[in-house]
Amino acid sequence: MAEFPDERQLILRARSQLDQWTKRARTEAYTELFEGNDPILSPEEMQLLDALDSELERQGGDGVWGTDQYGIHTAGTSSSDTPLGVVCVYHPQITSDSVLRGDDNLDDGTEERLNAALWKYSERVATLIEAKLDEFVRQTRR
Repeated sequence: MAEFPDERQLILRARSQLDQWTKRARTEAYTELFEGNDPILSPEEMQLLDALDSELERQGGDGVWGTDQYGIHTAGTSSSDTPLGVVCVYHPQITSDSVLRGDDNLDDGTEERLNAALWKYSERVATLIEAKLDEFVRQTRR
């Protein structure tokens, strides 16, 4: 059997942890951004987002909170301290053909605020996953 380069082995091992890291990061990011004393959306906006999530799930989809996707990439240079990084490859977004938009229950300004919050959430999840990845790389290289 062929021997894989160290970086490839590292990526394969890290990717096997990605789902677990993602689940934890989603929970932490949601709590941080949408709950507590200073949430980034109003209660009314959260109700709209939750209604959209429920409707998408009823239609057989993942809902809003399960559609974000993340990937592990190489940093591109072998001289980097952290050879791997995390990127959000799919950000959830409300569009004109979304469930709530179809009934005109969502004005453009609210749609933009919800999409900005979803973007911020996805980017925060990616940052939290990357922190786990960095820790994993440090422990692996010891």
